[in-house]
Amino acid sequence: MKTLQFNVPTMRGQSLTIQEDVLETFYPHFHRHQEAQLMWIKKGKGVLIVEDTLHPFKENDIFFLGANQPHVFKSASQDGFSNESRSVSIFFDPNGKLKSLFSLEEFESLNQFIYNNSRGFKVPERYFEQISERVCQLKSADQMDKLMHFFYLLRSLANISREAEALCNERVEVVFDNIQGPNRINFICNYIKEHYRDEITLEDVADHANLTPQAFCRYFKKHCGVTFVTYLNRIRVKEVCNQLNEDHLDSVSFIAYNCGFNSITNFNRVFKQIVGCNPKEYVQQYKQTLYSII
Repeated sequence: MKTLQFNVPTMRGQSLTIQEDVLETFYPHFHRHQEAQLMWIKKGKGVLIVEDTLHPFKENDIFFLGANQPHVFKSASQDGFSNESRSVSIFFDPNGKLKSLFSLEEFESLNQFIYNNSRGFKVPERYFEQISERVCQLKSADQMDKLMHFFYLLRSLANISREAEALCNERVEVVFDNIQGPNRINFICNYIKEHYRDEITLEDVADHANLTPQAFCRYFKKHCGVTFVTYLNRIRVKEVCNQLNEDHLDSVSFIAYNCGFNSITNFNRVFKQIVGCNPKEYVQQYKQTLYSII
């Protein structure tokens, strides 16, 4: 089975990404990404294909997938009509920003966990409450505490992994469906991350990728799982949240415009769609979390 190189929509400088998806079906293409992934199935069922091995999955299953491990979550209809899927994923690149931390002697056990579990595993059901609670704590943490909760999560996974079976017997060689795939999609996404503050258009990015707009849309959706506009909005909203968390004296409107939005009405709609609340509520929740820790 040929494998797509997938690009996770992350901001430069961030060491991990927490992403919640509500989609009609799970991303349907066999793919891999440079990040390791912890995925919590909140709604949906189907079959997980890892390398050449099949695993049924259902609501509240949690899987750990190694970096660059080919996989796909194939949805199966729950009632014959609805295929809606909900999931929370945590992505991190063990060879990226976190590499220097993992190399410290104090983190040797976590480094070994990453190395020993490159084939992935399913979290046993008896540990669901423990791991899901860790994920929720990580999701709601402010920037300063995210890494702390992340390492607590990894420590829990390291302990659990001793009782779990690998998702596949061995890692197989990856065959890409396009010789330019890995380089081209990273080239495109880096361009978006460098120009998200500008009035960047579909035509601009398609031209930069040397593709027609129609071909670009098909290519981008296949390699990123979302449309160009959704990807761009996620990047912009992530940066707005970063600046709001830094207790900026600037108004929300100023920050929104500075991050590439050209309409406050559109910004508020997109922000609520991605974050789940409006900017004011987000700031209030952030401060409440911060003060409760202090």
